[in-house]
Amino acid sequence: MDNIAGTRARLVWAVNLAAAVLVILWVVPTIGLLVSSFRDRDQITASGWWRAAFPATISSFVRAGTAQDQFQENGLWVIEGNVLEPGQGLERWGTSSRAPEAYAPGETVDLKDGEVITVAPDGGYRLTAPQEFTNTRGMRIFITTTTPPRFTTDNYARVIGAEGLGRAFLNTMTVTIPATVIPILIAAFAAYALAWMQFPGRALLVAAVVGLLVVPLQLSLIPLLRFHNEIGLGKGYLGIWLAHTGFGLPLAIYLLRNYMVGLPKEIIESARVDGATEFQIFRRIILPLSFPALASFAIFQFLWVWNDLLVATVFLGNRPDQLVMTGVLRELLGSRGGDWEILAASAFVSIAVPLLVFFALQKYLVRGLLAGSVKGG
Repeated sequence: MDNIAGTRARLVWAVNLAAAVLVILWVVPTIGLLVSSFRDRDQITASGWWRAAFPATISSFVRAGTAQDQFQENGLWVIEGNVLEPGQGLERWGTSSRAPEAYAPGETVDLKDGEVITVAPDGGYRLTAPQEFTNTRGMRIFITTTTPPRFTTDNYARVIGAEGLGRAFLNTMTVTIPATVIPILIAAFAAYALAWMQFPGRALLVAAVVGLLVVPLQLSLIPLLRFHNEIGLGKGYLGIWLAHTGFGLPLAIYLLRNYMVGLPKEIIESARVDGATEFQIFRRIILPLSFPALASFAIFQFLWVWNDLLVATVFLGNRPDQLVMTGVLRELLGSRGGDWEILAASAFVSIAVPLLVFFALQKYLVRGLLAGSVKGG
């Protein structure tokens, strides 16, 4: 018995360690995303989020002044300016993309046609030539600079101030709330019937529900949209509500049925002896006792629908008045999706409401999932 007890203690330690590792694997990227949401594009490109508190080395280029900025001095034509922004320090500079760090600050370089350029350590440059400058764009000066840590809220201002975001928020709420409530209502009735009512084919229905859990929703998007068009639903809120309901019902029925099977049988039998109908048992006994499972599925369904883009695009549309939040944020990122600072800020803006829902119902989550995962019949 001592050996068994010692083994159980070691297993508990291993479980705790595994849980800690999983928490770290989830929390660390989230912290990194949060830090990145307060950095600008240059900082994100130059260094990882874990170096956000340290100076970053950034390579870029600036354009010197044009012919309009020149002036004459001692028989030479001169263009002057500065390549640095406030707070930056110059490390290296160059005049070609092939050798962007060819020269040290303060060096003087001879260019073609007698042109000479000098870039001082403070970033000030002086470009001279014996003949008048004719360029209208300005030559490129490649610089490698040391930039101090810089944090900004401009990313959030750009996301929150995006055109159409307010309308998209209302569209998302209009889609998410019914698409969460409707499958819960339907699944609760179905789960009670599969758990406590005796009828032919019940086992086959349970097997069918389990089988539907593994069917990819992508396989049914186009056939379902064609069916909606044939019966006159088209693209709209009713269609997307029904689509999310259909996609969410298998998991909802499975979780709720497994939970209801584990409820005390004596309570239900006593209610039947007292003359209670099936609906009265369901409404007054089963539903109150099943609230943890209902809340668990509500969290999952709300998060899924809120963060959905594919189903919303297929069943709702892409017009500005139809876009959900994920659609507006996708448009904000552009076709190439290279604005990492906007992506990070968008992530935290979009998860604000789901976090409120999760923390409001999280105390029921583990209780409902555990009970639904180990009870069955």
